[in-house]
Amino acid sequence: MNLVIDIGNTLIKYAVFENGNIVYDQSSESGLFLSKVKGLFEQYPKINHALISSVGKLDRKERDIVALFCKVHVLTHDSKVPFKNSYATPQTLGMDRVALATAAFYHNPRGNTLVIDAGTCITYDMVNNFGEYIGGAISPGIRMRYKAMHNQTAALPLLEPEEIWDFIGNSTAASMHSGVINGVTQEVDGVIEQYRNRFQHLTVILTGGDAQFFAKRLKNTIFANSKFLLEGLNCLLEYNKR
Repeated sequence: MNLVIDIGNTLIKYAVFENGNIVYDQSSESGLFLSKVKGLFEQYPKINHALISSVGKLDRKERDIVALFCKVHVLTHDSKVPFKNSYATPQTLGMDRVALATAAFYHNPRGNTLVIDAGTCITYDMVNNFGEYIGGAISPGIRMRYKAMHNQTAALPLLEPEEIWDFIGNSTAASMHSGVINGVTQEVDGVIEQYRNRFQHLTVILTGGDAQFFAKRLKNTIFANSKFLLEGLNCLLEYNKR
């Protein structure tokens, strides 16, 4: 059994895999790390390998805690990857994007795959039909856009995402919701069209915390998979065991 731990910008995600299948996944705040890890090894004593991925600098104590229970691989730019990485600055490529590219490589090994991760930021990552990661884009996520409007103006309120019924807002709040929700939806659809025009038989996978929020709004055909990053991390763990 494998344990993968994804330390993100706001939450830590934990997933347990058995024979390539997720048998457990949950998120917690960073302050609960020790209790969560201890509980997982009590619940799944057959875990013998773990991978830790972090979007920021990993605290050594987190690695040391997990290492008390099993072998640990910390995902870094020196980790082995199954795809050809053609990113111009591989040392700056986020570990989350490396995991998504890995999942795309295994999910669609001989096809063109665009992965869209709708989280704190919206990332676009492209793996072509030669098994080559060629890059993508990074854009502000939903909540980041709401916060930016609130923090960088004198009067606009801080709002939570909400369903919009018309793209024409008839109040300040409705106009802000339209600007964010309609704006991001149009952006994602537009980016997908750009990639479809360049890459034939493109598979588009939508993942991340806001994936379900957008899945029903996009006009383009996509596959929504909220566990895609975790699956990529498990593939990387297996690949680095060799």
